[in-house]
Amino acid sequence: MPPSPSPRHPSSLSIWAALGSVYLIWGSTYLAIRFVVEGLPPFLSAAARFLVAGAVLLAWRRLRGDPPPKIREWRAAAIAGVFMLVGGNGGVVWAEQHVPSGVVSLLVATAPLWMALLDLVIPGGRRPSAWVLLGVLMGLAGIVVLIGPEQFIGHTGQIDLLGAGVVTAAALSWSIGSLYSRQAGLPASPLLATSMEMLAGGAGLFLLGTVAGEWGRLDLAAVPARSWAGLLYLLVLGSWVAFSAYTWLLRVAPTPLVATYAYVNPLVAVALGYLLAGEELSPRTLVAAGIIIGAVALITVLRGRNRAAPPQSPGRS
Repeated sequence: MPPSPSPRHPSSLSIWAALGSVYLIWGSTYLAIRFVVEGLPPFLSAAARFLVAGAVLLAWRRLRGDPPPKIREWRAAAIAGVFMLVGGNGGVVWAEQHVPSGVVSLLVATAPLWMALLDLVIPGGRRPSAWVLLGVLMGLAGIVVLIGPEQFIGHTGQIDLLGAGVVTAAALSWSIGSLYSRQAGLPASPLLATSMEMLAGGAGLFLLGTVAGEWGRLDLAAVPARSWAGLLYLLVLGSWVAFSAYTWLLRVAPTPLVATYAYVNPLVAVALGYLLAGEELSPRTLVAAGIIIGAVALITVLRGRNRAAPPQSPGRS
């Protein structure tokens, strides 16, 4: 795992290199997940990814001097991990068996919409401005265009409704976990807290895969090479490299700049799905992408002025 650099005044080149890695790697995780679930059970493969990534990251942070987590910190990490990784990432990996990876990325990108809506109803929530609410309405309209009846825009390309519903619920679950972690008693070290959430979420996904009977469908000898490659990519680049770059950027780069990943990643995911996996790029998808990404950009920029950065989304950690 690469060390997290912490220069006081990093160069523009280093900032853009880190941001570029977040753009490309996190944007490509959706395609990697699609390759993984072609040959490996969704919940068990995600569990393996997060258990290994979390264990290595925890050991690394302890060696770097982070104090041992307290019981109450483990409890908070477990709650956040269940919402963000079991509900969030678990929904994404399951849905990618039925929904194109580019469409999944667009639905996942709506997480800031749900966070803005949740802020309206939770005690002590940050009341969104009129412009943020306009962004929420735009985003909801984009979802309707993406998964609604074809007569909305007069083109075919119907999306699997169950899969799309699961992804939308995953984005909502991730948003709940993100809002909870905002005030939860997690360790001061972001990477230590993330490692604990990965371990808790990985344990939950392992249990979910076991209950779902995935062990009976696991045939290691029949797993294609690109499923193993996808899992390794998610583990090393998605969970370690890109996340380390992201946490470093939060400390050294302007918030609006870091926040741009939230609406660049779906563009990368849609393009890669089309170019490398032959996913359909219909007029319906393009129209919905423009609406959703525009809404996310509006919400992210406005809300990013008041907090460190938007939370990463379910496919990326």
